Amino acid sequence: MDAPADTDIIATPPPEAGLPPPAAAETSLHALERVQSLFASERTLLRNGGHIDEVSPSHYRVRGVSGAARLGDVVEHRSSSGVRSGEIVRIGPDDVLVSPYENNPDAGIGDSVFIQTQRGASPHGSWRGRVIDALGRPVDAKGPMISGKGENLSAAPLAMTRQRVATGFMTGVRVIDIFTPICFGQRLGVFAGSGVGKSTLLAMLASAEAFDTVVIALIGERGREVREFLEDTIGPKNLAKTVAVVATSDESAMMRKRAPDMAMRVAEHFREKGDRVLLVLDSITRLAHALREVAIGVGEPPVARGYPASVFTDLPRLLERAGPGMDGTGSITAILSVLVDGDDHNDPVADSIRGILDGHVVLDRSIAEQGRYPPVDPLASISRLAPKAWTKEQQALVTRLRSMIARFEDTRDIRLLGAYQPGADAELDLAVRQVPVIYEALTQSPQDKPSPDPFSDLARHLKSREKPVDEPAE
Repeated sequence: MDAPADTDIIATPPPEAGLPPPAAAETSLHALERVQSLFASERTLLRNGGHIDEVSPSHYRVRGVSGAARLGDVVEHRSSSGVRSGEIVRIGPDDVLVSPYENNPDAGIGDSVFIQTQRGASPHGSWRGRVIDALGRPVDAKGPMISGKGENLSAAPLAMTRQRVATGFMTGVRVIDIFTPICFGQRLGVFAGSGVGKSTLLAMLASAEAFDTVVIALIGERGREVREFLEDTIGPKNLAKTVAVVATSDESAMMRKRAPDMAMRVAEHFREKGDRVLLVLDSITRLAHALREVAIGVGEPPVARGYPASVFTDLPRLLERAGPGMDGTGSITAILSVLVDGDDHNDPVADSIRGILDGHVVLDRSIAEQGRYPPVDPLASISRLAPKAWTKEQQALVTRLRSMIARFEDTRDIRLLGAYQPGADAELDLAVRQVPVIYEALTQSPQDKPSPDPFSDLARHLKSREKPVDEPAE
């Protein structure tokens, strides 16, 4: 007998299927959802798998999964020592190449390998105040993480759907707020050699109170410094709104490669919630080193000082995901440290990054040797969005300050030789009197209180150092 037209027909599964009988008022859609939820579990599905037939120190080759594999898929490797994970980095007609997440994957010929459906934990609002690794696993002994709904925003918003960058904010660091002011949604690079003070400046910028959430990615850092940086430099107050993603220098190249992606996913999650997010990456150069190690391991030829071409494709693909979101969402302000090899600011990574970012701050080793911290070179640093943060009066003042500093530095050698004669050049006389006082006013340590009004602080400092004019002799 045919069922009435307005009646849902529900097929009742046999008892051996393990499904409970549907409720009388249940619709066919609800029944389908129950069936789908049963088969969505990895435990009830047959997964694509293969076996290892070749092992090298940084990769292993797997046969039997080429037809179902995709680049970037995560695989599960089972051996006598347990279950390990890795990522597919090359696919051939008969086999795939896997780069393991562990330094010692303990892979052997014939071990089973299965393709996973999950690619790491998904960000959740409860992650603030936590320290995680590149796969979203906790490393702070505060218990398990709560996983989100699984959104993976791996592509930048479309160019014409983004909000416009229009609002500046105060970082509290006087030399930054005066010479290279930052706007919400901007991407700024801190360029310096090793040991000049990048991490200290980044910690000062990360303490800015203008942000709802801070995401810090420590890539290739020394393990000894991670806890000190988070607990002492960042501090408990700021750490409460911070998510830290850590991949130390002793971890595998794949973990160092994935750490910035996980940090960006966390930042994107909070941006979609409407937060103003600060993303700090330290350092983007060590990410480039990890990308180079993985790419050369799969056979890519080096094209620029040892870097394969894919490195210069992956860097903008990551960095373009930062910035302002679409209408109704927040923004990601990205501050990246760039470790320039051998203090060469024109090495391939630094040169490529400089063209992607919205500004760069240059730290000079000679300034650090003089004891001026942060050792920012105001003449070599620039913010492409500074006009949106300055008033017209401030812009005119900064132009004047740059001119004075340039005049002072250009004549340094002449003055050291004793060839400078006061009174011969009024502008040089003014620069000689005031530039050292300006340098003194810009000096700031992490222990100092943030400056809410750097221009007023500079004016007060200059006024306090003015020498009274001598009374004319009678």
